[in-house]
Amino acid sequence: MPGTLYIVATPIGNLEDITLRAVRVLREAGLIACEDTRHTRKLLDHFAIATPVVSYHEHNEAQRSAELVERLKGGESIALVSDAGTPLVSDPGHRLVAAAIGAGVPVVPIPGASAAVGSLSASGLAADQFRFCGFLPPKSTQRRKVFEERKHEDCTVIFYEAPHRILVTLADAAEVFGSRRMVVARELTKIHEELLRGSAAEIRKQLAARPSVKGEFTLLIAPADPGESQGEPTPPEDAVRALEQQGMPRMDAIKQVARERGLGKREVYRLVAEQP
Repeated sequence: MPGTLYIVATPIGNLEDITLRAVRVLREAGLIACEDTRHTRKLLDHFAIATPVVSYHEHNEAQRSAELVERLKGGESIALVSDAGTPLVSDPGHRLVAAAIGAGVPVVPIPGASAAVGSLSASGLAADQFRFCGFLPPKSTQRRKVFEERKHEDCTVIFYEAPHRILVTLADAAEVFGSRRMVVARELTKIHEELLRGSAAEIRKQLAARPSVKGEFTLLIAPADPGESQGEPTPPEDAVRALEQQGMPRMDAIKQVARERGLGKREVYRLVAEQP
């Protein structure tokens, strides 16, 4: 008989968030596949778990998946973990799970911590329906395209973002969503955990005033107003005003909006000047 592939969620910060079942499975598995063996070993040492570990990450997924499936077919049970949270949710693992299912290997989830669900539950935004979209693209033009695509969602939309991009991401969000309610969750379950609420511009202002911006970020965007018009982009003059509210000089804002919209600077300047 084949072994079992366990998909084990691990803490995203506070080590007390691991489940008793997860600790037992990690102890009883024949092998633990993890993104960073050194990182996972710290967790295992904390709970006195001596199970052998092997690396499984985006750079060796193809080869390692084949190796692990062979071991599973041979009767060995394997636990898959990510560096933090639930495996496969913006982390490697899909290739292994698909291969295991194709080989007739049982795949069993061991639920636990998730930054997306945890932040949603405390956000105050609608939680009956939501769309999780993972990490945002690194380039501003691509991010704005994603935001435009999700602008009219009738459910809460959730993204992950890196600390070195959160300010520019909020600037893009302010341009696309205007005063739409948002929540930024930072360092969930950790010592410096916080949830910032307001518009994108308001939250950005709070973060920009700090000496540095650190931590893991989750961005949650409220559902669109039912009366909001479909598919109409933010007027250029409003986009300029939004950038000005974030501290950008007017002429720089005009140049940026003109470049992004494919308009002439004079045309955007005229629209701004005519705006009351």
